[in-house]
Amino acid sequence: MSDAVATNAHEATRDELDRLAREELRRITSIREQGRELSPRDRLAIPSQDMPCQDSRARSRNMSEVAEGYSEAQARLEAERCLDCKNAPCVAGCPVRVDIPLFIKKIREGDFLEAARAIKRTNLLPSICGRVCPQEVQCQATCTLGKSLKSVDKAVQIGRLERWVADHERACGACDLPDVGRPSGRRVAIVGSGPAGLTTAIDLRREGHEVVVYEAFQKAGGVMVYGIPEFRLPKALVATEAGVLGDMGVRYELNFLVGRTRRLGDLLSKDGFDAVFVGAGAGLPKFMEMPGENLVGVFSANEYLTRANLMRAYDRERAATPIYPSRRVAVLGGGNVAMDSARMALRLGAEEVRVLYRRTRAEMPARAEEVGHAMEEGIVFDFLTSPTRVIGNKDGRAEALEILSYALGEPDSSGRRSPVPIKGSERIEAFDTVIVAIGNESNPLLARTSPDLKVDRRGHILVDERQKTSIDRVYAGGDIVLGAATVILAMGEGRRAAGAINDLLG
Repeated sequence: MSDAVATNAHEATRDELDRLAREELRRITSIREQGRELSPRDRLAIPSQDMPCQDSRARSRNMSEVAEGYSEAQARLEAERCLDCKNAPCVAGCPVRVDIPLFIKKIREGDFLEAARAIKRTNLLPSICGRVCPQEVQCQATCTLGKSLKSVDKAVQIGRLERWVADHERACGACDLPDVGRPSGRRVAIVGSGPAGLTTAIDLRREGHEVVVYEAFQKAGGVMVYGIPEFRLPKALVATEAGVLGDMGVRYELNFLVGRTRRLGDLLSKDGFDAVFVGAGAGLPKFMEMPGENLVGVFSANEYLTRANLMRAYDRERAATPIYPSRRVAVLGGGNVAMDSARMALRLGAEEVRVLYRRTRAEMPARAEEVGHAMEEGIVFDFLTSPTRVIGNKDGRAEALEILSYALGEPDSSGRRSPVPIKGSERIEAFDTVIVAIGNESNPLLARTSPDLKVDRRGHILVDERQKTSIDRVYAGGDIVLGAATVILAMGEGRRAAGAINDLLG
């Protein structure tokens, strides 16, 4: 096998990567024409296909999607790397149990629409999952090829293949609607239109139940719309995949805040629903509780990203909401939301963006790909640092941070080494904008207005192994149960809840 296709995406254009992949496919075709199928050794020798991306200098100032997606040749070549393991460990690593070997096999065979059907038997949001799911700690973490090559980075690129299949199906205009069962006469309310809610709605509608989705915002999609930036997940894709539910007969009630517009219990007792699923997400931002956090110019990542994503504040000429003008931005945190906030600030015109994180890069919970993209775009990372207070000017605006340095001590309960402050290391650095991205907790509204709904000390709804809450006929899943988790984990909980509700309703 040739090493030519190992060329890094950052050193070659999409056309060049496509050309190299085509050359390698011709060699594979030649092997088969000689009557020999590829051996596991041959497949191990095929290099992983890099994802073509926008040039880092150009993309840091536009909102277009960073990753450009595989070409057909790249997708087919990446699919050739799959060892087609009999025990399929990748499926066990997928929270919604996509038949990964089957859809990859269909790519190899050139039957791309059947590959899409294979994915959508258990996942109706493949365009989204292919872009934002952390495959490197789920399906790709268990990939036999990656383990053989001793690197998860060299595993079969399952997420990129899923994205390509979904994009190809959409480009062909060949999206099949899931079958909807005969009307059951049963009604289910879904609270929240994020990944957990949409997944639950799909599985319930398949069984013929009437499904109504209640969404507090003006658009369906939950965190996929307000939290994840356009340059990572185009909102048109979310609208398209959420629109599939409408085509299936699911009804959306937008600008409807359950707990205020209507109490949770009323959906059962007054509105005639037979069951309720709560997938309202985790929308209450955490702060560091340090002096100065109430100054103008200090934002939660939740507010900052919602203004930019849902309300399109970056489109200054047409947006109905303003965005704070920033020159020097500090982002506090080390997760994916921190990366999204930092990269968004750069695109909104900041001259300099710095990420302050108390540990090192090795301990960051953010996806390695997102950290790498941020660094390529010029975002500076100040590891082993964290602020102790925000300093304001005479007008009440943030103008600086007092910052403390840290060293790593012993591992904490999560297994990461705990940051230990270094005495006397305080310093002052100028920042006119501070974005706090250290996580979210559950909005307390539902618990406050539903006294029988049991939650933990952080406001997460308590559920049993089938997602049932303390209230009869009420189920919950996603971030409101898990805390801030991933799209695919939320979807997994939605599928589990749907199964329980379908059993309940017979």
